[in-house]
Amino acid sequence: EGGLSSIRLNLQEEWKIIETRSPMHNATGYRFYPDKVKGEGFYIAAFRKEVTPEGATTSPPTANVKRKSSVLSATEIAHLKPYLKTPSAYFYIRQNEEVIAIPQHLEKDLALIQSVLYIKKAGVKLGQLIRDELIPGHEMALSTLASGNISNMTVDKETALRYLRKQDMERGASSNGWTLVKYGEIALGWIKILSNRVNNYYPKDWRILNK
Repeated sequence: EGGLSSIRLNLQEEWKIIETRSPMHNATGYRFYPDKVKGEGFYIAAFRKEVTPEGATTSPPTANVKRKSSVLSATEIAHLKPYLKTPSAYFYIRQNEEVIAIPQHLEKDLALIQSVLYIKKAGVKLGQLIRDELIPGHEMALSTLASGNISNMTVDKETALRYLRKQDMERGASSNGWTLVKYGEIALGWIKILSNRVNNYYPKDWRILNK
């Protein structure tokens, strides 16, 4: 049904994979029982899309990235450029309020996959654009996309651990604004330096809890 035909796989007896057939359509499936194979146990089945009467398989419809996410405007992209090493190498979408950077050469691939599948994760989350300001995301801080010109603060081990515990930070000599905290050459995450305090933006769920 649905233009699909069941495919039977060639198995070796020593693999201990159990072949089964469905009672209604006689489709072949394979059971990996945890007492017979290494792993937690699972099931697979393979299907082939049947050829249309014209002699060609049906193809998924071409999708527009805008269908499930919105493409950023040139003005919005301008707010991202100071944070990125090579901003022209990516195209940008907004999905669930998050701005995401995806390599330019994968734009058509993403559109095709989006037309037939739900995409759980794609690209690098740069953060959120709120009132013409990028609130940089932790994923960008740890990526290779971030520009070397971003304001940064290199800290010692004790300060790095304070940051990773999401504790208060001293502003040091850095100027106000978003600053990337680094331990040696390793980026740890973001802080925002204000005139009277420093806000630690290390993800709460990632913080070190033990002393």
